[in-house]
Amino acid sequence: MISKRVQGFTESVIREMTRVVDQLGGVNLAQGMPNFPPPPELIEAAHRAIDGDFHQYAITWGTPRLRRAIAAKYRKFYGMEVDPELHVTICCGSTETMLATLLAVLNPGDEVIIFEPFYENYGPGCIISGAQPIFVPLEPPDFSFDPDRLERAVTRRTRAIVFNSPNNPTGKVFSRGELETIAALCREHGLLAITDEIYEHIVYDGLGHTPIATLPGMAERTVTISGISKSYSVTGWRVGYAIAPPDLAVGIRRAHDFITVGAPHPLQEAAVTALELPDDYYVKLRTSYQARRDLLWHYVEAAGFVAWKPRGAYYILTDVSHFLKQYDVRDDTAFAMWLIRNVGVATVPGSSFYAHPELGRTKIRFCFPKTDDMLRDAGERLLKLRS
Repeated sequence: MISKRVQGFTESVIREMTRVVDQLGGVNLAQGMPNFPPPPELIEAAHRAIDGDFHQYAITWGTPRLRRAIAAKYRKFYGMEVDPELHVTICCGSTETMLATLLAVLNPGDEVIIFEPFYENYGPGCIISGAQPIFVPLEPPDFSFDPDRLERAVTRRTRAIVFNSPNNPTGKVFSRGELETIAALCREHGLLAITDEIYEHIVYDGLGHTPIATLPGMAERTVTISGISKSYSVTGWRVGYAIAPPDLAVGIRRAHDFITVGAPHPLQEAAVTALELPDDYYVKLRTSYQARRDLLWHYVEAAGFVAWKPRGAYYILTDVSHFLKQYDVRDDTAFAMWLIRNVGVATVPGSSFYAHPELGRTKIRFCFPKTDDMLRDAGERLLKLRS
């Protein structure tokens, strides 16, 4: 009785794993949400907004103060000239921002290139929009892509290239050279770049983040998607945004209007405080997350996982082929359930990040936006696998 477009969808595996560990007990390293509070300034700003006069609808595409703050931030960090009246649309998290963007720019029969593995919402978003996702692999150990294979994926029906940098689930940060390869294809074939940059401030080992919109000729053909969930530890606030050229922004605003009308007004007002935090906030953010990465990385390696060290975001993708044989478990999903029941650690099966599930059948993903005591607890549990 349900529509054809959703018949192939499954419930989010990430959120399912959270429910399972909540029922069975254990340490949740599945869903990417911090177990520590956001900056106190942000909590105080939320209280002020709730106490203020922000209880009715905001302007559909976002409160003016927040749009101005986003424009100022992108000017400061990336040198981008963003008009808050024409370029910025506030949505209910980056996930809705992505869906509103895809609905705004795609027609039935269009094709969209997506790098694989990918965050689980991208493929369904294309299908809901009536488009066909085309997947180009990111190959371990550095999760690079073959430029020739990417070019061969472009057809006369291709409309856009979607990618996530820093990447969930691999932790890959696309290099300047890779961005230039993507940009050259977009310019040559008249394609859009739709970029999920929600982890833009969570990068390691001295790396920085480069929005593809800053490359020559890309501002007019890029939709930059981000939000406050990850950088400010407020995943439940659901405040995301798109920065797009005016001819695309008008479509994103129309789609957003009929999906959700608007993001929560008081939380939009409070989000201005997040975007105006001083520079040392971002230094501490990177330093603290790199320490968490290194702490969990030590345990994951010591427990015997084959793991790829992330350069950004807050996930560690691992290969568990030898554990499947050792414990006679058939695949990634069964092993993830086995880990919860026998070790007490929740992860995410790797196949949930692949359109070709067989590519993820021997992989699982850990996340580390957690306090040190929680990461140590999980790590000590994982060390049991050595015996």
